[in-house]
Amino acid sequence: MGDFNASFETHRATDDALKHAADVLSATVEIEWIATPEIERTPVDTALRRFHALWCAPASPYRSMIGALEGIRFARESGRPFFGT
Repeated sequence: MGDFNASFETHRATDDALKHAADVLSATVEIEWIATPEIERTPVDTALRRFHALWCAPASPYRSMIGALEGIRFARESGRPFFGT
């Protein structure tokens, strides 16, 4: 969850770190960024239920703080693994 910006080194590093960890663990990871405004305007369950784990990316202020907080709440209340940076 976050507003991906390719010019933010932290965003590129997040993707790279997830891929590296998956390689080391011989695991599969599919990375998909969901923009915070999308989380706000779409029912949060619809926007996020297909994911097994969620990560709230750095770069506050978010384009939609409400969307970011709704996503975090969804992760906590649904019991999905969650990491916030």
